[in-house]
Amino acid sequence: MTATIRPALLADQARIEAIVEAAYRPYLERMDRPPAPLLDDYARRIADGQTHVLEESGEILGLVVLEPCEDFLLLDNIAVDPACHGRGLGKRLMTFTETEARRQGYAAVELYTNELMVENIARYRHLGYVETKRVQVAGYDRVYLRKAL
Repeated sequence: MTATIRPALLADQARIEAIVEAAYRPYLERMDRPPAPLLDDYARRIADGQTHVLEESGEILGLVVLEPCEDFLLLDNIAVDPACHGRGLGKRLMTFTETEARRQGYAAVELYTNELMVENIARYRHLGYVETKRVQVAGYDRVYLRKAL
């Protein structure tokens, strides 16, 4: 069955939070605090229309949180249920993000990740994202990356 991407509903919140928790749990050993996505207010993100879910056969398998900014679309969070890794779902969500940015009239997508999440940095670079800066925000050492569309 083909996965589809749709705007998240408030009824999806528990599943979204469960995926985020499962996806970011492995990083707890590396970090001295919970990764920022574990602390996000998903009810607000859903209400603001910033969250989309990837669904297959009625089951949510992944999500993306997109935040409009002045000059770019911010990919604030992307997560796939670890049980579904290796199926190309993350790449599908990344493609959706870039398509959505173009649809909204943006010429670039920006994102950030923790500098300890080295696998993510490598993955984003592989997809054409270029590091723009490293800064500390709210106690997190973040790596910012950008892709011109």
